[in-house]
Amino acid sequence: MRNHPAVVLVAVLLSTLSLPVSLTGASVALPDIGRDLDAGLAAVQWVVNGYNATFASFMLATGALADLLGRRRVFATGVSIFAGAGLLAAVAGDIVLLDAARALAGVGAAAAATSGSGLLAGAFHGAARARVFGLFGTTIGVGLAFGPSIAGLLIGTLGWRAVFAVPALAGVVVLALVPLLPESRAVEAGRVDWPGTVTFTSALLLLIFGFVQGPEFGWTDPRIVAAFAATLALLVLFVRAERRRADPMFDLALLASHRFLGICLAAATIVAVLVPLLVYLPSYLTTVVGLSPGAAGATLILLTAPTLVLPLLSGALTRLVPATLVVVVSVAVVAVGAAWATLLGPTSGTGVLAGPLLTIGVGVGLSIGLLDQMAIGSVAASRAATGAGMINTARLASETVAIAVVGAVLASTTRGRLADPGFTGGLHTVLWTMAGVALVAAATVALLVRRGADRQRAEEVAVG
Repeated sequence: MRNHPAVVLVAVLLSTLSLPVSLTGASVALPDIGRDLDAGLAAVQWVVNGYNATFASFMLATGALADLLGRRRVFATGVSIFAGAGLLAAVAGDIVLLDAARALAGVGAAAAATSGSGLLAGAFHGAARARVFGLFGTTIGVGLAFGPSIAGLLIGTLGWRAVFAVPALAGVVVLALVPLLPESRAVEAGRVDWPGTVTFTSALLLLIFGFVQGPEFGWTDPRIVAAFAATLALLVLFVRAERRRADPMFDLALLASHRFLGICLAAATIVAVLVPLLVYLPSYLTTVVGLSPGAAGATLILLTAPTLVLPLLSGALTRLVPATLVVVVSVAVVAVGAAWATLLGPTSGTGVLAGPLLTIGVGVGLSIGLLDQMAIGSVAASRAATGAGMINTARLASETVAIAVVGAVLASTTRGRLADPGFTGGLHTVLWTMAGVALVAAATVALLVRRGADRQRAEEVAVG
């Protein structure tokens, strides 16, 4: 069975399933973690924010390392870090150790995700590769869709520590398969962009620190002001570093393409609505509405289930209408769903939630896969990997910042308790803001892709 493609597929998909489950599952556990470890809201938020921030920051760097050092080696290292950090989180006796373990797990998740996709690309070719990457995307969707439900069941039967232990144990199973995996490297592997990685990671972590700790320290506290100022300075250094490199991890030149920029904006906006709701709705449903963790997780299937079915429909739709129209409508549908969700209140039942959550899910589901396909298709073939990396980084960075911002709003309106009074009003403020941002984004995306099409036609006329 050594080097058999089926073994590669099982190992990569099992590890891939664990990564989103670890994110959305942890969100369901936040109230129990806070009570059990006697931790404040800011400290508890790092359980999610620390994982997501390091995941987003290290994606491109670990991808370059996988090409340089070997995909199996980096995959094994990433899964080992993820599993070890998960087991450490499961036994953590204080919130500081738990937060540190989660940040470390994010680094491992980034390495496992990037090298895992490389292993699949090396093991499958032609039509088989297309089918396998379809399964890869579906697996991520399954993890996001059922992560809250799985977490709710685990918390109800084994306690919140199982939310971290079970994905870690899945990682241990994957490690047992590593000796059977083939090794591969890129033919022309580039160097790791350490200046870009360090400045981008530091800027993102300081930005998250500012939003998470701001409600607790006070927005005028010197530490918060310094964090935001340092974020700006580091972003300037990041841009300068990327412009000077011949092979930057984040090719800013691609943003000159109106079409590519619009696609990245659409992707970033959609996850900035979806993921914060996956993180904070479980807390609202358990502490305000009064649902059990299992029931809260099951309710969120309304939000995520469309992502399992609709990607197939979006492919059929693009044969009837332009793909850009599908994307613009998707973002607009997400905006409508967010505005509709403001009907949510302390006495809301599943019937009240079904409409808005399904609407948001439809918008997300129509765009999954299609945005990646369009992003890669809008850049030169030689830059396809860079384009894919940039849109994924835009997604992860956007959702990480959105989680932190939403957490800051809710922490301020609830005085750090995530309970009423204040939780319902804060959530409504968040939802209206999401709806407004998504609506503006839909209009901006439409304008950008139209300009991109006009420029392309003008260039074709000039060449002809």
